[in-house]
Amino acid sequence: MKVLLVKDVYKLGRAGDVKRVADGYGRNYLLPQGLAVLATPGALKQVEGIRAKAAEQRAALNKEMGGLAEKLQGVYVAFAVKAGETGKLYGSITPAMVAEELSKKVGATVDRHSIEMAPIRTLGEFKAAVRLTVDLIPEVKVYVHREGEVIELPETEAPAEAPEAPAAEEAAETTEA
Repeated sequence: MKVLLVKDVYKLGRAGDVKRVADGYGRNYLLPQGLAVLATPGALKQVEGIRAKAAEQRAALNKEMGGLAEKLQGVYVAFAVKAGETGKLYGSITPAMVAEELSKKVGATVDRHSIEMAPIRTLGEFKAAVRLTVDLIPEVKVYVHREGEVIELPETEAPAEAPEAPAAEEAAETTEA
């Protein structure tokens, strides 16, 4: 089935594109959701208008989400988890968990469906992409370490264990006096 996309569809194409899709996908999802119309000769005459309108909407959405993208770019989240001796986790870090931590850290809602990553099942440093719009996809870092371990994070970012350090310095100052 040939369809003309009316809106941007993730992993399929942008508005104004003519795509060949499976009959069931077109009939059961794209057409009822209003994401596409059948590629008839009359609909194909409207391609330029659809592309122009979609470009305006895309630009407005990118401008709106630009602030959130800047906040998210380079942000890290750290998870302290239980793991075996080989570094394999007793469970996994899911996109939903990353989205929840990002929402807390940035102060804006991040949808779990917009996080592009596979579940993490080992210790280490990983990257996750946050798909805000078709054009805005900031990357965040995910650090996974054992419970009780202090990890070395980049200097520009404050470590999660930072509150413990000042308490130790205060204790040292009181013993000297």
